[in-house]
Amino acid sequence: MAIKRTKAEKKQAYDRKLCSLLDEYTKVLIALADNVGSKQLQDIRRGLRGDSVVLMGKNTLIRRCIKAYADKTGNHTFDPLMDLLVGNVGLIFTKGDLKEVREEVAKYKVGAPARVGLVAPVDVVVPPGNTGLDPSQTSFFQVLNIPTKINKGTVEIITPVELIKKGDKVGSSESALLAKLGIRPFSYGLQVINVYEDGSVFSPEVLDLTEDDLVEKFATGVSMVASLSLALSYPTLAAAPHMFINGYKNVLAVAVETDYSYPHADEIKEYLKDPSKFAVAAPVAAADSGVAAAPKEEEKAPEPAEESDEEMGFSLFDD
Repeated sequence: MAIKRTKAEKKQAYDRKLCSLLDEYTKVLIALADNVGSKQLQDIRRGLRGDSVVLMGKNTLIRRCIKAYADKTGNHTFDPLMDLLVGNVGLIFTKGDLKEVREEVAKYKVGAPARVGLVAPVDVVVPPGNTGLDPSQTSFFQVLNIPTKINKGTVEIITPVELIKKGDKVGSSESALLAKLGIRPFSYGLQVINVYEDGSVFSPEVLDLTEDDLVEKFATGVSMVASLSLALSYPTLAAAPHMFINGYKNVLAVAVETDYSYPHADEIKEYLKDPSKFAVAAPVAAADSGVAAAPKEEEKAPEPAEESDEEMGFSLFDD
């Protein structure tokens, strides 16, 4: 017969387990566990077995264990976790890729009926079609303002109807109707709401970023820095090329308007004096190259001299 442990012993065992996890892991997913059943949680643990551990418990107990661990070891990198322990949440300690672990957790979702009083996580739309209900149920649809008609002795919904909006509480009529139609509109599972890694906390949306997204955001940031630097005339590495180009344009403009000159400015001045020179120069250059190439094409190997009939042993006249 197994010896039943006291509450104090259970808390001590929980504290040892959590401390060992804090020693071993540096990455943690904080997951919301509303409406997640024990069977579903077992499936998730089984799916993550190998490189991840799911830990559930009371928030106050987890905070106390983390604080005691920090005081004992001097390691305060896990202190940010204490602020994230709000609501019905669990911790997923992992050594694997954070994105892959989150995707694995998302696979274990179970459909659930719309119970009275639940807050709808998504919009619920009743599709059109035959319901299989007898005509005596039409009054039920009329209460919810759902257009119906009788077809072959059963109630048929004419158009799609948005029955519940996201964020609204499920009423008794909506719950009863969905149950009659056999619709389980909601699905529940562990939902990752925060990510912890090496002392940093960030949103799980960060895991969806690709290298192209990072390059695009970096380029946007550099562009903003360059724009701000140019507006303030404050030199930065991002704005330096633009400043040099703008400065050179100013020098060139001054040279064009004054007698000051330098080689590149002389070319610009010549062009401004007579643009037709530059318009003609290009075709002439092309023509010269064509003329130079023509003799080469005309040079052909000398054709062999035709042999006379006499040399070949024939003659047009008889001797």
